Amino acid sequence: MTSPLRLTWVQPEDLLGHELRQAEEDGRRPEAIAARWHRAGGPRAPRRAGASPHPASPYLRALSQDLLDELADLPSRLADNEPTDLFKVKSLCPNWPASRTPGGVGAQPPPSERGGSGEETALQAAWLGRAAGCLLGKPVEKLPLTAIRQLAGATGNWPLTTWFTERGLPPGLKAEYPWNRRSAPTSLAENIDGMPEDDDLNYPLLNLLLIQRHGRDFTTTDVARLWLDELPAGRTFTAERVAYRNLLDGVEPPHTARHRNPFREWIGALIRADVHGWTNPGAPATAAEQAHRDAVLTHTANGVYAAMFTAAVIAEAATGTSDIHTCLRTGLTVVPPESRLALAIRQAVRLAQQHQDFDRVVDELHAAHSSYHWVHAVPNTALLAAALTHADGDFTASICRAVSGGWDTDSNGATAGSIAGLLAGSPEALPSRWTTPLKNRLATTVGDFDGTGFDTLAELTARLTTRPDAQPAPHPIPPEAPHP
Repeated sequence: MTSPLRLTWVQPEDLLGHELRQAEEDGRRPEAIAARWHRAGGPRAPRRAGASPHPASPYLRALSQDLLDELADLPSRLADNEPTDLFKVKSLCPNWPASRTPGGVGAQPPPSERGGSGEETALQAAWLGRAAGCLLGKPVEKLPLTAIRQLAGATGNWPLTTWFTERGLPPGLKAEYPWNRRSAPTSLAENIDGMPEDDDLNYPLLNLLLIQRHGRDFTTTDVARLWLDELPAGRTFTAERVAYRNLLDGVEPPHTARHRNPFREWIGALIRADVHGWTNPGAPATAAEQAHRDAVLTHTANGVYAAMFTAAVIAEAATGTSDIHTCLRTGLTVVPPESRLALAIRQAVRLAQQHQDFDRVVDELHAAHSSYHWVHAVPNTALLAAALTHADGDFTASICRAVSGGWDTDSNGATAGSIAGLLAGSPEALPSRWTTPLKNRLATTVGDFDGTGFDTLAELTARLTTRPDAQPAPHPIPPEAPHP
């Protein structure tokens, strides 16, 4: 007898538990519905995995679907401060950046003059940084913070400065805190052989295809069609997997983000934002608007803001003239200032500025955000901002702090590496211990990209960057204001 297939992130009885938590976070009152669910014997959401170990009864499955729809109809007291509609988002952002044509320092030369341009080398560093940061975080993904610290410390790698390794690790510690079983064979120092496939790299590849095929005026429907053409369903997770299933069920975007999708404020849209920033140097508003059109296929509110924030940060970093602190302030200009994400980012930056010991910053962030799932956008974006602030632009410090802070380690490492690599400006500026094991080779099931080199990806990205007719004037970035 074969065991049942417990496909993660789609079982209605598991979605219901996550939606109850989401309702508490976004200002609804789910207590009565939660009581009905638990009286019926319904389980709580799986704490770390994507599916509970056993299927629910037909009654519980049917009940969970009904309750998911009832929860969706509950009003939210946070709705006014956390809209998803772009017009409403912009109306709440007093320092929304002025719209500018992408460009700036290192803007792409005409094709006849291309070849090793400053922009292309910076983009190669960003691609390499994204891969290295992701790979650093892969073996400890899903592990608690205590485990990450003990595993690294037991091998003399704490504070974290290089790849995780199993060499010298006490067997008892490995048994207590096993590595991520899917990632360890390809991501520990002793067995890295190129960049293995990961969704944190698949989505930038998809967005290269998106802009190649549809231009920068793509629609959310274009994103959906591209996914159905090029993205294997089994390579999607959390909000993306639910939205993908919604598309197959005939649900139209952007309702795909809301329909029985309790993961709509998690980190998935953030990890898709890089290309929108890379291809819009000096135009953070344009980058954020592109990220919004991409994100609303799968996410709402803070899940969307995390993508917009990241795209704007990267667009500012792509100018080659701004430090990381200016870039982070730019990112905040596209996030509603009273949203949970903005509040969390500002707190994280303050903590990073106040404490020399980054472990203390991390401990305070974990205490502040203990109610959130480890993949939620709010704590992870806050950790990302803290890591980048504390590292002050240093590449190794950026990815190591992002990963050492726990939660979604490979995604945070990837985004930190992308931003810090872009700021570094060239592959040669990145320590060879991070780039050499990648062997200029990326594995993927997206399109025809399997085995592609990061130099080729940088060239393809540079071709998608609009070259301005005239260099725009720099836009003013307001200093960070004190906030209660």
